[in-house]
Amino acid sequence: MPIRIPRDDVPASTGGLLRPALTLFVVLSLITGLLYPLAVTGVAQTAFPHQANGSLITQAGKAVGSELIGQSFTEPGHFWGRPSATAPMPYNASASGGSNLGPTNPALTDAVKARIEALRAAAPGNTQPVPVDLVTASASGLDPHISPAAAAYQAERVARARSLPVAQVQALVQQHTESPWLGLLGEPRVNVLALNLALDALPKQ
Repeated sequence: MPIRIPRDDVPASTGGLLRPALTLFVVLSLITGLLYPLAVTGVAQTAFPHQANGSLITQAGKAVGSELIGQSFTEPGHFWGRPSATAPMPYNASASGGSNLGPTNPALTDAVKARIEALRAAAPGNTQPVPVDLVTASASGLDPHISPAAAAYQAERVARARSLPVAQVQALVQQHTESPWLGLLGEPRVNVLALNLALDALPKQ
């Protein structure tokens, strides 16, 4: 004897399910793919335009870098930033990453020794301990900051190369030392690019 299926248990047709599914897809796409990004972009551009546009540092109306990405400085008259392990050149923002060398890897030891020797050779009379952030790369390879200790270590070399009083260079470092956010989050730090631009803006001796 054939079994009768109650009318209420008959599955809905495919056409009946497709319309609400497509409607939901379109609505969610508009909200998450258009309205939400536009709202977030609008708030960011209104409330935080500097940060939203890359925290760019400009000079004479021209962008010379970003507060968020380090640059390579090698001249004695400039402060040097934290080493970068990005390839094919240091501070490559399109290839952010660290060296991934473990603490027992001889290659890391050799790299640190070479950096210490370069710092010592650039300032032979400096007998202070070398700050660790001057000889070890960050995980991103893009760190734009150094510690106040790393800046203080280089102050004498920079002053000598520029024929400036050491006290003047140290005062400039102090002016560019950023405090932890709200006095609690993060560590004191010095933006290397901003500091070097301030040095370059000083009257020639």
